[in-house]
Amino acid sequence: MGLRINTNVASLAAQRQIGLSQRKTEGLMKSLASGNRFDNPGESPADHSISEHLRAQVSGLGAAKANAENAQSFIHVAEGGLNEQNNILIRLRELAVAAASDTFSDRDRELFHHEFDQLQQELDRIANTTQFGGTKLLSGENKEYEFQVGAYKGADNIIAYRSDTDTRASALDVDSISVESKYDARDAIETLDNALDKIGEARASFGAIQSRMDSAINNAGIQIENLEAAHSRMADTNFAQATSDMYKQQALQQYQISVLSEANRFPGSVIRLIG
Repeated sequence: MGLRINTNVASLAAQRQIGLSQRKTEGLMKSLASGNRFDNPGESPADHSISEHLRAQVSGLGAAKANAENAQSFIHVAEGGLNEQNNILIRLRELAVAAASDTFSDRDRELFHHEFDQLQQELDRIANTTQFGGTKLLSGENKEYEFQVGAYKGADNIIAYRSDTDTRASALDVDSISVESKYDARDAIETLDNALDKIGEARASFGAIQSRMDSAINNAGIQIENLEAAHSRMADTNFAQATSDMYKQQALQQYQISVLSEANRFPGSVIRLIG
């Protein structure tokens, strides 16, 4: 091979290899510092694309799970109102049964009726004021709810529920009953039994959708866990391997620097030819 001084090919080759090793070392250091192997831009672009898709799925499922949990809050508000209305009806029935007996005088029944009347009003007030997000839940307002509980588009990712529950005193037929006489009280018992059945039906309806939301939340949680595991296996830094590779590149750089030093001294041999 001829000797040249204008172009030191060996030095250029050594510099190129040092640059490659330096970039690999820097990428490995970034991966080790962040815990994400894709902080190194040259690290498997195809895997990076897949891992980002998985990350988007996890994020979407997290939002869907939050939607289902918020829907449960909506149900809990309605159930809280129904529970108290149920308690009121039980107390009204208790007063009606007591007033139906001649154990008590008309004066006693009049006193019973004061409480009876107040509880009727409270029953109605609860129905008219129990609301979630501005929507009344127990006053007969008819609304179709759609809860997005999946991470994708389509009917399979939506739970629909129609809310038309009406537990106002008029809807339960308890707005005109009284216990002012034993005959009124006896009629009130049957009406209150029917009202309790209607409250039970409403609670069963809300309970069914709540049970479904429980399943949707559990399913989303399982999917998130599995997708997070898949994303972790693909995107998280393998610290043992990355550390080993970093030390390998650092050792290689030291060797390459030594080679570069020798390559830079090589043109000096030409001097001996003309000396």
